[in-house]
Amino acid sequence: MGANDLKGRSVLAIVSNYGVEQDELVVPVDHLRDNGATVDVAAVSDEPVQTLVGDKDPGKKVHPTTTLDQADASTYDLLLIPGGTINADNLRQNEKAVELVRTFAESERPVAAICHGPWTLVEAGAVRGKTLTSYPSVHTDIVNAGGEWLDQSVVSDNTGGWTLVTSRSPKDLDDFLRETENAIITAP
Repeated sequence: MGANDLKGRSVLAIVSNYGVEQDELVVPVDHLRDNGATVDVAAVSDEPVQTLVGDKDPGKKVHPTTTLDQADASTYDLLLIPGGTINADNLRQNEKAVELVRTFAESERPVAAICHGPWTLVEAGAVRGKTLTSYPSVHTDIVNAGGEWLDQSVVSDNTGGWTLVTSRSPKDLDDFLRETENAIITAP
């Protein structure tokens, strides 16, 4: 990818203000920005986002560019849902985050979720009929919500007219970024 391959494309990353896995937020956001995309980080509040490393050790603080309540889904090409157990558990209980997921799926725009991120997809009813992956502990939730779970580094599924890109953990970031880029480039 060249530095401007994603120019003109916009991404919305949704997070809670505590508990997002550092590399699942910071690495994709930096990578997408470096390749020309505009990326907004929407948190529950406008306070700094405290990332974690391995769900326990404090990581970098990230300053959100907007809040979940202020984010207008119609202005973005792709929705990014990073993991982190605490982050994902908070997002799936946040009505605005769940609404954003539904809006992207219903408007057939791509979504990329990693690790525990698919929990919000499950809550939004967006995995039925989809094939995806996640952190292994989310497997049963995905199957119970009507999805098919695979143990692969990345799964890209365009069933139902919209692309869903998923990965298991930070170890899969290279594959996740490649498929996320493809999803943005091919988005309408």
